[in-house]
Amino acid sequence: MAKDEAGKPGAAPPHGMHKGLTNYGDLGFSIFLRKAFIKGAGYTDDALNRPVIGIANTGSAFNPCHGNAGQLVEAIKRGVMLAGGLPMEFPTISIHESFAQPTSMYVRNLMSMDTEEMIRAQPMDAVVLIGGCDKTVPAQLMGAASAGVPAIALVTGSMLTGSHRSETRRRVHRLPALLGQVPGGGDRCR
Repeated sequence: MAKDEAGKPGAAPPHGMHKGLTNYGDLGFSIFLRKAFIKGAGYTDDALNRPVIGIANTGSAFNPCHGNAGQLVEAIKRGVMLAGGLPMEFPTISIHESFAQPTSMYVRNLMSMDTEEMIRAQPMDAVVLIGGCDKTVPAQLMGAASAGVPAIALVTGSMLTGSHRSETRRRVHRLPALLGQVPGGGDRCR
């Protein structure tokens, strides 16, 4: 049976800005304080009464796989607003294989925990997960599943292509050929 924020049975479960309130011992004060802070960012009462859709943004200058995350966030925000929701973007850890220390698997597990706790901590009714690469997507899905909030994953596109000496470079498997042109680079790839 559903319970309200005060734990009374029979009421619809809380949603939107009424979800996951900090307990100050007074439910009215908790929602007043939350709305007072968020209204300072320019949100109206009408906007704050809509379903809250979180947008987990993994964009990072260290992660070229997520180079288009900003564009995707803006498109998602427009879609959520057109559907009658309130989009709320929030950051999570961003993983890139060649920048992960000590290992990308270690950071993947940390990202899963980060994603879960960010979803749990914010008053969202659903979440859109933006990410790419083989560690990010599983981390986000594991975190969202553990948080128990409806989620959809939007996998980012491939990295932007680059060029070297007027030749287009698209795939990592070309890296050994590139390193072969760097003094000492070819020896590391064999």
